[in-house]
Amino acid sequence: MFPQRTLALVVSTCILAGCAVGPDYHRPDAPLAEHYQAQPAQPQRNASGPVSFTNWWKGFGDPLLSQLVSDALAQNLDLAQASARMTQARAGLGTATAALLPSGNISGQAARAYQSVETPLGQVLNSTPDYNRYGNSYETDLNASWEIDLFGGLRRARQAALADYQASEAGVAATRLAVAAQTADIYITLRGLQTRLAIATNQVNTQQQLLEKVQLLHNKGLAPEYQVHQTEGALAQVQATVPVLQNGIDAAMNALDVMLGTPPGTHRAQLSSPAAIPRTPQIAAMGTPAELLRRRPDIIVAERHLAASSARIGVAVSEYYPSFSLNALLGSATAVSSGNLFTAGASQSAGVLGLRWRLFDFGRINAQIEQAKGQQAEALAAYRLSVLRATEDVENAFSALINRETQAATLTTGETALASARQASFVAFQQGAASLIDVLHNDENLLQASDARAQAQTASARAAVAAFTALGGGWQPASDGGTARQSG
Repeated sequence: MFPQRTLALVVSTCILAGCAVGPDYHRPDAPLAEHYQAQPAQPQRNASGPVSFTNWWKGFGDPLLSQLVSDALAQNLDLAQASARMTQARAGLGTATAALLPSGNISGQAARAYQSVETPLGQVLNSTPDYNRYGNSYETDLNASWEIDLFGGLRRARQAALADYQASEAGVAATRLAVAAQTADIYITLRGLQTRLAIATNQVNTQQQLLEKVQLLHNKGLAPEYQVHQTEGALAQVQATVPVLQNGIDAAMNALDVMLGTPPGTHRAQLSSPAAIPRTPQIAAMGTPAELLRRRPDIIVAERHLAASSARIGVAVSEYYPSFSLNALLGSATAVSSGNLFTAGASQSAGVLGLRWRLFDFGRINAQIEQAKGQQAEALAAYRLSVLRATEDVENAFSALINRETQAATLTTGETALASARQASFVAFQQGAASLIDVLHNDENLLQASDARAQAQTASARAAVAAFTALGGGWQPASDGGTARQSG
């Protein structure tokens, strides 16, 4: 056993050493604009009232949409994978924390042996008076070991594990946000397609009625045959849009089922009844670009990965220095009978101070440090890129929200005018004051305007979803500047 003074010196040095090799992490600066370039200044015309970021999907005023998003957050398999990754990261953090603490175990054994008398050893022993060929042995030990983190390599490893866990935690929130956004986006797309299908179906009925009218006039000799063919061709063009829209509706329903973690077709009956396109909510408390650093979970993920890569440089640098460990044994052993176990004569103990130093392996350590620094540089670039892309997402979403809402309002006005023009031309055609071409032309214009208006309303609502997502909707930043949590 090494002298007590040596042990005391090592332990004292370990306690007093508060520093750790490698760089100390500081969150890098990310210069951003003070405000967004494209920011909705006025509430949208068809918007519902202001909605908060917590459970933002309820702001669309559609109970079925809210229910589907809630179901997706409970059942989505991408989210289940993200949660499983967070569990793994939590276990890794536990392992790294345990490495800083002493470890111990209890061992014991009992053995019974029978010695042969035909071997040289057996013949010698057998000549001894009162020799017993049977032998028993018993042993029990308490072992303890502790790797002394003298230069902070284990502490840096724990810092990396903690950052990885925080990144996985933010990753779960990012996945939750993506699942909610995708579910809402698919649902809005579905309602938009159903609205467009209803417009096309109504136009088909209108064209069929016109065809019947033209055929009746042709049968009476009041309309030439080419007008019948013109009307048939116009009807066929409108009818051709129906299968395309129906295919989009089927694909959207199947995509919703997958988001909900169910086989395609599960919710078809529930979704088959057409409903209006959800209203575009007014976004409240948009914040500033700088607030994205705490509100966007994907930025948190990138920043925590950067922190982990910085800590791993310290892990690599610590390999330059020697590693010390303490090992101790306290136990009892006897080879006679169990009755002598745990007596003073059967006691045994040992203490060992271990040393490991990669003294002639500095070339490999240098390579490991350079690799860790390269990983940190990559993580830093990824973090800065995530910040830039986050602001880009917000700017694009705001721009789409503003312009699509303006487009929808303009198309609604134009649709009303074209509907009046179509009705007037049809009346004039019946009175012989207008040609069939005028009616067909107005029908085509009305169909295009109605379809474009439905698409613009759908795009406006989807832009609102994108805006909530880009702003980190539902993500509540922690007040202490650490990781945050996902609401809802």
